[in-house]
Amino acid sequence: MTICPGNLLPEATLMAIGENGPEPVSLAEKTKDRKIVLFGLPGAYTSTCTATHLPSIIRNIDKFKTKGVDEVICVSVNDPFVVKAWAESTGAEDAGITMVSDPSSAFTKSLDLAFNKPEIGFFNRSKRYAMLVENNKILLFHLEKEVSICDITGAEKLLKEI
Repeated sequence: MTICPGNLLPEATLMAIGENGPEPVSLAEKTKDRKIVLFGLPGAYTSTCTATHLPSIIRNIDKFKTKGVDEVICVSVNDPFVVKAWAESTGAEDAGITMVSDPSSAFTKSLDLAFNKPEIGFFNRSKRYAMLVENNKILLFHLEKEVSICDITGAEKLLKEI
């Protein structure tokens, strides 16, 4: 799928840790009749994701809400246990960011956003992106040219365009 504004998101079931352990998260249900910011990144605890990308969203979560965003969702190609621990350790969970796992990279692959970097153990990881979605329709889409950079996918840039 080539992603561009006007496209609909593909159907996807992601994972999160709930009260009873891992549970499915329907992206279609999350986006139905709602405005969300959805951002993807290479992985929990990785340098740019932890030091730059996620903190930019945490710092600006209230600004997204004032722009009418119902929910901010982070997608990471990790298992849901790692994503949950990362959410807790960074303060993302306390900030109200919904942290979900794409453990098999199925959603990431359906967007044609997977990449491999075997020398550091990355297989089918997500390229760094951010999008604004309303009622499952992509309104804005930003994709970094390099996964180690967070220039156009951070909160500040996205907020300027919402």
